[in-house]
Amino acid sequence: MEILTRSALGLLRRSVSIPMRKIIVYITTSADGFISRCDGSIDWLDRPRAKGNYGMDAFYKTIDTTLWGRKTYDMALDFQKKGVSGTAFDTSVKNFVFTRTAPQSPPPPGVEFVTEPIKPFATGLRQKKGKHIWVMGGAGIIASFLDEGEIDEFMIHVIPKFIGEGIPLIAPARRTVPLKLISSTKFSDGVVELHYAVR
Repeated sequence: MEILTRSALGLLRRSVSIPMRKIIVYITTSADGFISRCDGSIDWLDRPRAKGNYGMDAFYKTIDTTLWGRKTYDMALDFQKKGVSGTAFDTSVKNFVFTRTAPQSPPPPGVEFVTEPIKPFATGLRQKKGKHIWVMGGAGIIASFLDEGEIDEFMIHVIPKFIGEGIPLIAPARRTVPLKLISSTKFSDGVVELHYAVR
């Protein structure tokens, strides 16, 4: 009887194990590796999109949390003030903005400011039940999470266009990070999605 009980408990533990939430950078770069121009402009992204929006719609269904750097957050607010459509924060997901000092004005609905160190925050977030976690950007927060070993995957959409100069995908520092290619997808308009796991 005791053996059966132990077996049943073992099965129960395995059946209720929570899959690990991945922290994923899903982003677009120019062919020369920039995520925006030096002034934050992304005018070079104004182009017709392939059917299915390069898999973005499918990816969005796999996440329930978005992580923002302070500069990217401020840029989104600026777009909203200018009335740019589709730039409002999605309140159906949790939006965390990393900042060294909390802004004086309260965050919009669905947004929470984070000032704690990345490692304990990411550990706590992973332990909570939920879907995957999207690192929206920009270069600073991507670099910080990468340097703390808290990025699992990169999904980089390379636009077939050089812009000459701008903000790089990852803020500069002395680092070597090996990646494992999971897949590469070519779209009809020349965009290529490179999906990497961080080793």
